[in-house]
Amino acid sequence: MAISKLKTGLLAGLSVLALAAQANAGEVRVTVAEYSAKTGPYFQEVEKAFEAANPGVDVKFEVVPWDVLLQKLTTDITAGTNADLSIIGTRWLIDFVQQGVAEPLDGYINDEFKGRFIDTFMSPSVMDGKTYGLPIAASARAMYYNKELLEKAGVANPPATWAELKDAAAKIKALGGENYGFGLQGKEIETDVYYYYAMWSQGSEILDKDGTSGLDSPGAIEAAKLYKSLIDEGLTQPGVTSYAREDVQNLFKQGKVGMMITAPFLSNQIKEEAPNLKYGVAAIPAGPTGARGTYGVTDSIVMFSNSKNKDEAWKLLDFLFQTDWRAKFTQGEGFLPVNKEEAKMDYYVNNADLAAFTALLPDARFAPIIPGWEEVAQITSDAIQKVYLGEGDPEALLKEAAAKADGILKK
Repeated sequence: MAISKLKTGLLAGLSVLALAAQANAGEVRVTVAEYSAKTGPYFQEVEKAFEAANPGVDVKFEVVPWDVLLQKLTTDITAGTNADLSIIGTRWLIDFVQQGVAEPLDGYINDEFKGRFIDTFMSPSVMDGKTYGLPIAASARAMYYNKELLEKAGVANPPATWAELKDAAAKIKALGGENYGFGLQGKEIETDVYYYYAMWSQGSEILDKDGTSGLDSPGAIEAAKLYKSLIDEGLTQPGVTSYAREDVQNLFKQGKVGMMITAPFLSNQIKEEAPNLKYGVAAIPAGPTGARGTYGVTDSIVMFSNSKNKDEAWKLLDFLFQTDWRAKFTQGEGFLPVNKEEAKMDYYVNNADLAAFTALLPDARFAPIIPGWEEVAQITSDAIQKVYLGEGDPEALLKEAAAKADGILKK
């Protein structure tokens, strides 16, 4: 959903915040994003344990699919029927803050609580010196590779550069059959991000130093041409723009893709769905000068300013961010730890897959915390889809997209 629609809904909602639906005394309602089939059962456990430890407080979790979450929140806020707490994409937070619907949490946070968090993941929710959210989920991206396919193709090591990846993909293609060198995402959430991996490796950034779009930079154009060459030479799966992230991951789990870029949660899926698949995790390939970058992601949980039970809601937040409950959630969903004590657990210290992701964090870029970011991301996705489909010259398409993005960024 476009952020402009979100803003319209939130502005309308301001007039009814004071008339929000009356909550029962001691009731805490929480809107939860659905990450996997494990999300609901986890929060059911939390509900039971929290209510046992806090007699008189009734917790109600509502699990909502990601693709409709923003729409639901906008509708609920407009009607004044939103929950007390909600998981959100951190990139949405600035719009919530600007519209005055997110409650600052600094009055509740003490030094002990703040000290539980790894600073890298806490900072995206801090704006103008105030903390408006807590990192409920954190992730990064790395390259998964199929060891057997690379071995059959005569590739000894996972590619460290895009040039090496292209060479390895060609060798995998030469094996014949349903073997695809590089799995390339071409639709839905993070289509723009899949393009940024190559763009960052070419030395370009999403935003230039002056705050304008970097889509028309030389590195951005080279990245688009690189991906288009992979498609044109048959080094990706056919019909790239019909593949969402989950579709490419399914191809990888089926053993049909040599390399793809995604999040830590794929490791959990492989263990459960394709336990015999021999795979590894490596850094995202570097560009010609050695530049590379990964996408750092946080989702936040926020308290709404019209909550009638803020103290009880805070008790629940404090409960959720205890080390044992954090570990249960993070390990079940396949995320990176945001809790310092959790990060010291053997599960993380001795996990080779997760080590590959955490090693990339110093090079992580987060989605810009700017108004209108979702619109800019959609402009990027639309342009790169046209590149993949051959509907225009990459340079011309990206310059047109940059101009559109600048129109949003200058508002």
